[in-house]
Amino acid sequence: MFDKILIANRGEIALRVIRACREMGIQSVAVHSTADADAMHVRMADEAVCIGPPSSVQSYLSIPAIISACEITGAQAIHPGYGFLSENANFVQIVEDHGITFIGPTAAHIRIMGDKITAKETAKELGIPVVPGSAGGVPTVEDAKKIGAEFGYPVIIKATAGGGGRGMKVARNEAEMETAFRTARSEAKAAFGNDEVYIEKYLTTPRHIEIQVFGDGNGKGVHLGERDCSLQRRHQKVFEEAPGPCITPEERARIGKICADAIGKMGYRGAGTIEFLYEKGEFYFIEMNTRLQVEHPVTESIFGVDLVREQIRVAEGLPMSFGQEDLVINGHSIEVRINAEKLPNFSPCPGKITAFHAPGGLGVRMDSALYDGYSIPPYYDSLIGKLIVHGRDRPEALARLNRALGELIVDGIDTTLPLFHALLQEDDIHSGNYNIHWLEKWLEANMAK
Repeated sequence: MFDKILIANRGEIALRVIRACREMGIQSVAVHSTADADAMHVRMADEAVCIGPPSSVQSYLSIPAIISACEITGAQAIHPGYGFLSENANFVQIVEDHGITFIGPTAAHIRIMGDKITAKETAKELGIPVVPGSAGGVPTVEDAKKIGAEFGYPVIIKATAGGGGRGMKVARNEAEMETAFRTARSEAKAAFGNDEVYIEKYLTTPRHIEIQVFGDGNGKGVHLGERDCSLQRRHQKVFEEAPGPCITPEERARIGKICADAIGKMGYRGAGTIEFLYEKGEFYFIEMNTRLQVEHPVTESIFGVDLVREQIRVAEGLPMSFGQEDLVINGHSIEVRINAEKLPNFSPCPGKITAFHAPGGLGVRMDSALYDGYSIPPYYDSLIGKLIVHGRDRPEALARLNRALGELIVDGIDTTLPLFHALLQEDDIHSGNYNIHWLEKWLEANMAK
């Protein structure tokens, strides 16, 4: 059993891991930049180490600083949370070279799934259905046009090393290909230092469905159903739920078994998420995230499991505490991501919190690092909280979300709370009748008013 774990992250996810450690009787070490000296995760941890100035490059992304913090405090393991270094294979290798346990998958698996082309090829080999597209990187506009003609327009150009919607452009016909191709490569180079792109058939009305998987690292894998994350803005999720309102039990069992078998064959260790576009009853692999997801609480809610606790157990070499037969869906759960952003342009809005009140009651969970008087720094992601609700069914979960949103108070800054109040007035949200393009169209029609 680990005696002490260092959390290489900040904000609500750092608090999430600290809470799991405390329940397991494990001491926690927080790391922080000078800008986060008064952050809640620093206050809650058993120990805290300052690892650098506000810039994340010099603090939360500084591998030497994080390794030094482990050595100073005697932490035996590192939990990366999500973002920052959570999917950096070099970091994992360095951690393990120093005799420290990384709570997550191996460096090899992170490398495989971190490159979009290799990930797609691996998925095909493992029997996971994929979107039709180029066999590898596409070097020239001329090659891109040939692929567009082969598969038929529209197509989407994606950065091989991409993520978060960057380096991603749609070409709806050959005339658009040249500009889309060059723009995607330019964005990829700027964002990832790698301008290689690949091309896939562009599905016109898909939903974003992701399967939560978990492996013991020794050939055993399970799936924990799906999450529907179709409500997105600029490829960033804002509203997630489980189970998916459009997925049948038969579809869930089919794609879930494919994913669980795949990670078993890989010998995958810990939590992961296999993401798909879903259209007309078919699933098409887009990527695998080799870490805990922001939206993991909705899965925890419907299955009654603690995924962070399970990550820690498996990293210690213990077996998973559940098998596939133990995982039975109970009710419905929804999460909304609350950002410090000013509508309608979603511009970042850091500042001092003058009042904060979290909602409560049956089936309500608030994951946030806010408190009265806290000053949100301008240097990091604008996510300030996640409101998660659970109900016996989807209508009850939606009603509970509406009630909880009415109780939540965040004063002193602008937030995206008004967006969710407005969305809950829409019939399509209550019926579940939306796809990955729905929110963008709704915002264009409503937020400019």
